[in-house]
Amino acid sequence: MTELTFDVDGPVAWVTFNRPEAHNAMTWAMYDALEEACRAVDADRSLRVLVLRGAGGEAFASGTDIRQFQEFASAEDGVAYERRISRVLDRLERVQKPVLAAVEGFAVGGGAAIALACDLRYCTPDSRFGVPIARTLGNCLSAGNLARLIAAVGPARAKELVFRARLVDGAEALALGLVHEVVERSRLLDRVREVAREIAEHAPITLKVTKEATRRMLARLAEVECEDLLREAYGSRDFREGVAAFLDKRPPRFTGE
Repeated sequence: MTELTFDVDGPVAWVTFNRPEAHNAMTWAMYDALEEACRAVDADRSLRVLVLRGAGGEAFASGTDIRQFQEFASAEDGVAYERRISRVLDRLERVQKPVLAAVEGFAVGGGAAIALACDLRYCTPDSRFGVPIARTLGNCLSAGNLARLIAAVGPARAKELVFRARLVDGAEALALGLVHEVVERSRLLDRVREVAREIAEHAPITLKVTKEATRRMLARLAEVECEDLLREAYGSRDFREGVAAFLDKRPPRFTGE
């Protein structure tokens, strides 16, 4: 089974995260395939919109597959990981056509980061958004991912979401500005398809330059150097404990070391 699929429906390209048995947790291969899909959409002038979704109905994407973090031996591995994911999300953000996220179920951790790198987000009432890393792994957000969250909800709300490690449902996500519309599960894909085709009829250059101008303005939020903070988080005993506890399906015992 292909972990990420790419399909074309007229002017709309659909990328599906296809690991429903793992709540569409992202593998390295899936991140690479997402980057390749972005290049394919830009290279095809007949494509006007890209839509991302998750298979199975239980999750858009539940973040990076935590088992891969067992390979980390030092803080530098964490920094390299965040650089790699930042490259993929930056490429997603730089797609020259509008990108929509159709969210069913969980969009947490790296899944929330992917959704935030999209231009428009639509979800079901029972969707769940959040970055519960303070409760789970004990790592941290990259400057780019934190900047996107701040751009969506503001600095105070961004800190509250991270500090409390809570997940918000569709209604609260809409109130916070995380999503643009909440749609019943039975209608979500039809609604996203309808919006995508509406956008596909509009002037491509207007959409492209508006998107790029917005990206350049918001990129200033992510200019601050934060790799020392990544090293502190990923090099900590707490991070190693968080990964072990997650895989053991037990609560972590954080000590601040």
